[in-house]
Amino acid sequence: MPHRTGQPLHRRCRGLALLTAGAAATAALLGTAPASAAGPAPAPAATPTLAAPDIPVANVKAHLSQLQSIASSNGGNRAHGRAGYRASLDYVKGKLDAAGFTTTVQQFTAGGATGYNLVADWPGGDAGHVIFSGSHLDSVGAGPGINDNGSGSAAILEVALAVAREGYKPDKHLRFAWWGAEELGMLGSRHYVSTLPSAERSKIESYLNFDMVGSPNPGYFVYDDDARLEKVFKDFYASKNIPTEIETEGDGRSDHAPFKNAGIRVGGLFSGADYIKTAAQAQKWGGTSGRAFDACYHRSCDTSANINEAALNNNSDAIASAVWSLSGGSTNPPDGKSFENADNVQIPDAGPAVESPVTVTGIPGNAPTALKVAVDIKHTWRGDLTIALVGPSGRTFGLKSASGNDSADNVIDTFTVDASSETANGTWKLRVQDTGAQDTGYIDSWKLTF
Repeated sequence: MPHRTGQPLHRRCRGLALLTAGAAATAALLGTAPASAAGPAPAPAATPTLAAPDIPVANVKAHLSQLQSIASSNGGNRAHGRAGYRASLDYVKGKLDAAGFTTTVQQFTAGGATGYNLVADWPGGDAGHVIFSGSHLDSVGAGPGINDNGSGSAAILEVALAVAREGYKPDKHLRFAWWGAEELGMLGSRHYVSTLPSAERSKIESYLNFDMVGSPNPGYFVYDDDARLEKVFKDFYASKNIPTEIETEGDGRSDHAPFKNAGIRVGGLFSGADYIKTAAQAQKWGGTSGRAFDACYHRSCDTSANINEAALNNNSDAIASAVWSLSGGSTNPPDGKSFENADNVQIPDAGPAVESPVTVTGIPGNAPTALKVAVDIKHTWRGDLTIALVGPSGRTFGLKSASGNDSADNVIDTFTVDASSETANGTWKLRVQDTGAQDTGYIDSWKLTF
């Protein structure tokens, strides 16, 4: 989020460049923009609307760790025109490309340096109704910008990867963007909107902005620019018994402003910057009153330690909920692909573990949250067996432990594991060990289904 230029204006007091004063006033009162200026009328959502998946906060934090490492290796920041920004963009682009998104890098010039926007489109959906989520990727020069705005960038990245993981088929078209030079005055998003043909602008049904969603002394603020989008977020938080407030602190100071000024419906979330948390806010949200929501705002201490995990988790889930509910659609894992190894592998009696490999290819992004592992092991005393799945990174997922009470023969079963922390493509292994003497067996076959 860029520096202030005087006191922020309340959202309802700022005029829109493309609306008349009378139309703007009407739009403000109703919480909507006139149909002639606010993009396409919402297309009917699919019935019933699928619930969004849970977004693993560990995955979001892993992206933040990468952004921290990039900043640490590039002069301590990820600012416009610096090597750390381009490395951040390359990291995000690599994840999206592997997940099957169509990515575009848009260049612009600001302050004598080349800036970059990254735009990612998920194939399919009605291109005449675009649900657009965005976040600025740059930091200020003073620090790594992990809350401002690594948090928003990592959250929408993981939501985008969840779209791919779940094989989500939205009724409306999904687009995500990571903006450059926001800290200089929303220059990247302004460039994007100003160069977008009017016919393409009119296809954007909603733009959702996420700038600082993991503040260490957090609040839960919801943009009130559009009544429908505001309700989507408020309904989510109400379901979690989390109170919200209208966001006024960052009004007009982030990347939703160029979209709103072009007559596009906007919404979003914010967890607070350098304003002070009141006693009433601390009572309903926790944290410390009399302190800033983010005391490290625009400072060198905005590191990976400057994040509230609960706020990051709640806001990431809220983003996914909005994307799913606004776009409608169905879930169908990519082709329901299975990968099997039917070669027999002998299991030594009371011996070392053995492994049977399966190589997975052609699956974009990470493995699903419900990866199916079908196992067929012939053995005369299954209680001796310890069984695990080993992912491409070497991470182990326990499937079965040895047990003296498990006296049956054979292990013929299908296990379900949350393997979303692993890249789908690569070599997976079934690891089996016989921990007791006098019984023998072998891996007959095993299969992974995505």
